[in-house]
Formats: sequence, structure tokens, C-alpha cells
Amino acid sequence: MKKSNDGKLKIIPLGGLEQIGMNITAFEYEDSIIVVDCGLAFPEDDMLGIDLVIPDITYLKDNYEKVKGFVITHGHEDHIGALPYVLREINVPIYATKLTIGLIENKLKEHNLLRTTKRKTIKHGQSINLGCFRIEFIKTNHSIQDASALAIYSPAGIVVHTGDFKVDYTPVFGDAIDLQRFAEIGKKGVLALMCDSTNAERKGFTMSERTVGKTFDNLFAEHKNTRIIIATFASNVDRVQQIINSAYKYGRKVVVEGRSMVNVIGTASELGYLNVPDNTLIDIDEMKNYPDEQMVLITTGSQGESMAALSRMAANIHKKVSIKPGDTIIFSSNPIPGNEKAVSRVINELSAKGADVIFQDVHVSGHACQEEIKLIYSLVKPKYSIPVHGEFRHLKAQAGIAESLGIPKENIFIMHSGDVMELNEESAAITGKVHTGAILVDGLGVGDVGNIVLRDRQHLAEDGIMIVVLTLEKYSNQLLAGPDIVSRGFVYVRESEDLMGQAKSVVEDAIDSCLDRRISDWGKMKGVIKDSLGDFLWKRTKRKPMILPIIMEA
Repeated sequence: MKKSNDGKLKIIPLGGLEQIGMNITAFEYEDSIIVVDCGLAFPEDDMLGIDLVIPDITYLKDNYEKVKGFVITHGHEDHIGALPYVLREINVPIYATKLTIGLIENKLKEHNLLRTTKRKTIKHGQSINLGCFRIEFIKTNHSIQDASALAIYSPAGIVVHTGDFKVDYTPVFGDAIDLQRFAEIGKKGVLALMCDSTNAERKGFTMSERTVGKTFDNLFAEHKNTRIIIATFASNVDRVQQIINSAYKYGRKVVVEGRSMVNVIGTASELGYLNVPDNTLIDIDEMKNYPDEQMVLITTGSQGESMAALSRMAANIHKKVSIKPGDTIIFSSNPIPGNEKAVSRVINELSAKGADVIFQDVHVSGHACQEEIKLIYSLVKPKYSIPVHGEFRHLKAQAGIAESLGIPKENIFIMHSGDVMELNEESAAITGKVHTGAILVDGLGVGDVGNIVLRDRQHLAEDGIMIVVLTLEKYSNQLLAGPDIVSRGFVYVRESEDLMGQAKSVVEDAIDSCLDRRISDWGKMKGVIKDSLGDFLWKRTKRKPMILPIIMEA
């Protein structure tokens, strides 16, 4: 592919920068756009009642005819979770490796999109041509199998996107990362490297996933006489494999609990990424047929999520498993930033039930630490560095690493979601912004809950609501019934009868003053009721409940 000097490649992150989650980046050259990843984010604490958050893809909709396909690096929620929502608006083919496609197909099945979505399984080392791009999949290691880095060949030069990765020379399954290929591409001359920053603040190397297997063996040997419950990420197939290996070695049966866990493990063993000895896995209903010391439960909920299996067990609302004194519970994960409180709450609940909770040294990260990031930079030798995947502090830490390796400061770009970067051999610069944002998913509603609804939910959650109901006679506007006041989440009515009585008389005065002034417009009347009742309640209680006047006519 000859390099054309005039054309510029545009790189446009539509999500995923300055946060963990919602990764999606568009690469555009003239009339071709390819989209790398399409993930969701989990809601922040102030997003009351929201289930998940997906990226705003207005830019892709506006350029629909240019979009050639989605190229997915690996099967984690923050990289594939938004696909079922986005595909409804932008139906283009999906390209990914075998396990990743398997996990995406689970999602498409749930959303009835299997028939209408084209998908193609790519092997590591293969390339695909999409518009004027050629994309090569390179084998990497991560906390889920089949992760890929991408070499994106464009007329303006090569961009290497690492995806989420670590360097694991002794992975549990399959081959180590293909460092040789990174070096070969580095020899050709790489325009830009977009590298995972999640652990860029951590010194040294990330330990091999295999070290966790040794820890499990030791723990199983130590706790021979108790039931063992292990919470980990559903998607970490290698971790599950090592738990199964230890369980088999110590003659235990394994039960898998939690919907996402059952899904992922089903897919992984069907596709041959999980090796389960015969008669090891049993159904949760068969658990009662075995003594505790022969049982291992692998469950979701390592992040303290309130509806996940482990949290339900801790809160005594799990239908089939209750925690008993003497159970050994192992957290095989680290809290994701922001979840520390929830995790600590679950640990406390479990400990209070007499369980022995272990959370040290039973986890290794799936992301590269500083030395591995340096290794990739040294092999790829990019002209420009664009740190991706992480909060601002992580991106900044990686910018520091790039600089220490001799990349000039002006060639390192910390981008924000929505920035448009244009680059070629001669120059690179952030030249504009496109519309990006978060779309909230609540139940089946996508995007119908916006800031105003959230603000109302916040208001209701903090101060409650008062409803004022009255009936006016049709033409004369005489007060026929009411005003009746109903309050929810404001004060406990039985103990505040005098307050409610006074509130009622305040409303009566407000209505009288309206009728005296011959105000017959209901909107105005409601305004007067709201203001006078609001002022009275604020003076008496220093609270501002939401006030809803309802006027009926008879």
C-alpha cells in the first residue's frame, strides 16, 4: 500500500477516555470509517435506577455510509456491551476472534439480532480489508482468552492499537503474546501507538495468570474441611480453568452460579477454551447430595454488585445457597476503582455470618504494568504516542513513560472523548471535536432517561413528594372537595399531624386568594399553591419536597 502524503488519518475516540469502560474509537480516512470496540460503562452512584450506560454514536449515524465495520479486540463488557444497542442504528459487520464472536453472539441472541447481523471470525495473524484500511489481528494476553492487538494499515501510515493486554510468557491456555510480530511491524515504521494505560502507574511487570493457580492449590490444601466459594469476574475463563484444575486435584465438585458466569463458561467450553474433566461440574440443585468439603462454588459478585450471586448470598436472599459459619470465601479479583465500598460491605456481611474471607494474593491483573508498556513501545517504535483506556491519571502516567523512552513531548497526545486527531508522517494535531456523550439504559428504555429525569429522581430521593388534590366546580370555580395532601418520603404522617394540618390550611389560603383574585387559569393556580406550600415547608422543616398539585373539575 503506497503512502500518500497529502491525506490525513482521523482518529476519533467516541468514548472510553478519562473513564474505565465504554471504549469505542472511530478511524476515518476519506470515505472509510472503521470502529474499534463498542463497549458499555456501568452507572455512577448518582445515576439512580440506571442499568447501564452506552456511548452516543451520533457521529457514526451522521456518516453511516462511510462505516465499514466493527473490529473488536476482546470479549469484555466494556468493549462489546453496547453492540446490541448500537447495531440497531448502525448495522455493519463485526470482525473478531472466535471466543469474542461467541460472547457477542450470546448478546445478539438475547436481543434477537443474530439473523440480521453479519459477523466474521478472524484468526490471529489474519488481516481483513475494510474500505481503504487493512487491519491485522495480533495475538496478545489478557484476563480473557483470544484478546487481540490491531495493526491498522492506512494510506497515511500504520497505527498499532494494543487493545487491553499484558505480557504473559506462561499463559494458562494457548500461546504467549506475539512479540515478534510487534517487532516486525515496528521495523516497517509505525505512525502511532495507542496503548492500554490501566496499570501505567504501577511499576514492574504484571505477574503471570499461572501464579494464581499455585495460590489456589495452596488454599485448597489449607481448607480441606470447608466448603469453598470463589468470587471472580465471569469473563476470566483462565481463572475459572485454574479453579477447576485445583478442584479436580483435591476431589471437589464445582458449581457455577450467576447468570453471566454460566453464559461465559458455557460458551468457552463449547468453543474449546475451557477444559473440564468429566463429572466435575454439577448443577446447583445437586449440591445437597455432597458434603461441604467436596464442594467449590464459582460465583459472580466479586465487585459487590447488589444483584450478583455473592451479594445475594451475603444478604440471605439467595434462593439456593446460604452462607454458613466455617465457609471459606475467596475474592479472586481487585475492586475496580469506585467499587471499594460495595466490596467492603459484602466482605463485612460474609464475615458476620462466620465465614472465613480471603482476598489477598488471589488475583493478578490483566493489564500491562510499566515495564511491559516500555517493551511494547521499544518494539513498535511509534512516531506518535496516544495513551488510551484509563482515567486521566492513567493516561498521564503513560505519557510520562513514553517521554522517558525518548518520544518528544509534542508527539504525545492525551485525548478526550470526542476529540478529532488528524495525523500523517508530516504532522499530527487535534483539529476539532465531534458530539459524544453517554446514553442511559433503564430497563427496556434506551435514552429516554436524561438529565432532567435523573434530576427529578435525585430530588425525590432526597426530599420526597407531596401531592395536593382538590376539586373545583366546573363554571363557578367553587372549591367542592379538598384540598387533600398526600406525602411520600417527606415526613411520617402519623407523627406530624399538626404539620400536615397547617400545610392544609396554607393550601386553603392559597386557593382562596386565587379565587378572590378571580384567577381561573389552572396553571397559575398550581403555581401559587406550589410556591406558598413550598415556602411554608422550607420555613418549618428546611426541606424542599417535590410538590404536585392536581386539580379536578366536577
